[in-house]
Amino acid sequence: MRQALENRVRDIPFQFVQVDELFCFVHCKEAQNVEERRDIGTQYVCLGIDAPSKFIINFTVGKRDAVTTQEFMQDLRKRVAGRFQLTTDGFSAYRTEVYFTFQNTIHFAQVIKGYANSKEEENTERRYSPSVCTSIRTEIVCGNPSPDQISTSYVERTNLSVRRFNRRFTRLTLGYSKKLENLKHSIALLIAHFNFCRVHSAHGQTPAMAAGLADHVRTIEELLQTS
Repeated sequence: MRQALENRVRDIPFQFVQVDELFCFVHCKEAQNVEERRDIGTQYVCLGIDAPSKFIINFTVGKRDAVTTQEFMQDLRKRVAGRFQLTTDGFSAYRTEVYFTFQNTIHFAQVIKGYANSKEEENTERRYSPSVCTSIRTEIVCGNPSPDQISTSYVERTNLSVRRFNRRFTRLTLGYSKKLENLKHSIALLIAHFNFCRVHSAHGQTPAMAAGLADHVRTIEELLQTS
């Protein structure tokens, strides 16, 4: 199913791109990953979406570090043509990897959120309930991004859709991925369906139709035949 993105999404003139990371785990929790293997324990799914159409442009799965961020950004570069606006969260690796990949040829801003953690959470494993957001600020890193388009709201809403429609991301579930490759295949299948088969409530079309990459709602049979 990843071929649906590999083959169709190349050098597309998306204008406003938002990216974010989605937490999950593979095989075991990170506390049990005593060998510190990269293919198990905590994993993050990096998603890039076109804000107007809600089309999921690309994804990368890995640890939340510079290695995964670089892979994600280099993949994004192959898929988006021209000078576009990119918005990320405040993760520090984005600044280095966006510069390394795009060399100031895009408009880039970050949405930096501050969170309040209770004292009882400071020395415990990651909680499932979200922390309270206490501040939000935007920071322009390069270019001249449009202020009213500096946001990660759409990609964060897409994260919610992934959690709703893929059992592997459900909180406190036995359906988590046992192997990293299984997680990647599962995400690829979900994204292909989300982009080409599912009508989005925001505009009454599939994201692919809204992005001009399809002319009708594809059936599952069509999707399987063309992937």
